[in-house]
Amino acid sequence: TLHLIIHPLVPVKRGADATLEGLAEGAAAGRESFIHVEVDRVPEPSRLEALAADVTRVLGDVRQAVTDWAAIRQRVLAIVAELDAKAPPIPAAELAEGRAFLQWLADNHFTFLGSRSHDLVAVEGADALRIVADSSLGILREAVDKEAHAKVVASGFAALPPEVRAYARRPELLVVTKSTARSTVHRPGYLDYIAVKRFGTDGQVCGEDRFLGLFTSTAYSANPAEIPLLRRKIADVVARAHLAPGSHAGKALVNILETYPRDELFQTGTGELLRIATGILHLGERQRFRLFVRRDTFERFVSCLIYAPRETYSTE
Repeated sequence: TLHLIIHPLVPVKRGADATLEGLAEGAAAGRESFIHVEVDRVPEPSRLEALAADVTRVLGDVRQAVTDWAAIRQRVLAIVAELDAKAPPIPAAELAEGRAFLQWLADNHFTFLGSRSHDLVAVEGADALRIVADSSLGILREAVDKEAHAKVVASGFAALPPEVRAYARRPELLVVTKSTARSTVHRPGYLDYIAVKRFGTDGQVCGEDRFLGLFTSTAYSANPAEIPLLRRKIADVVARAHLAPGSHAGKALVNILETYPRDELFQTGTGELLRIATGILHLGERQRFRLFVRRDTFERFVSCLIYAPRETYSTE
């Protein structure tokens, strides 16, 4: 249990090797943020060692994320420039939205925590992902020797079913989903995972640039009609619903989409979003309990939305 946390700014002086020497005097003294935490007593040495190791690991993640943040963002902007210089063989509308989305991410709508590039290769007749040497940044940065880089190291990809691995070859620019790992930096939610596919001279997918991080608060508060990718998805759903523009049902559907859980809106495909949104719309005519289930594209989790009539809903 957390009993107390305070984080004062303290004027300190340090030696040439950064060793803390004591408190500093004078207005010009450098100030550092110290964090003091009081929790339940932990008497067991093994638990104290594990706690210290966890704190050290998290501080290491923070240091790597902060150190490489600018380089990761610059990598996104470089991809945008590459798309402008040589357009991949995908529909123009999809390319324009994908480019706008990447630019939107770089404009302070995404907290970049890690990135890594992969090459899509064939190993014993099966697709596999190989880490590009010296491409790992932020929380994905690790000390890997050149020999290890030459091996196929994306074991999580190899463990996916063949029909799911086939997504790697699909000629689409972006994949937006969730990682199975929780963030140790900024806030403890599941990391957002954005992959930008790379295309070879033959027009086929040859790899991907992967970015891990968290959408910022402004990404959650902004109207989805103003967010690249989401605005096109919402427009497609509204068009496919074939509801009269300006009608009661039409306005209700737009409201459902604009207030839909933002993470789900990013990850759900147009067809599935249409199915769920129209199902929610019909609840206005006949209120009852409904469960809407979405399977993750990569079969790692399911997402459940439960709707309950207000008059039958209570804390119990």
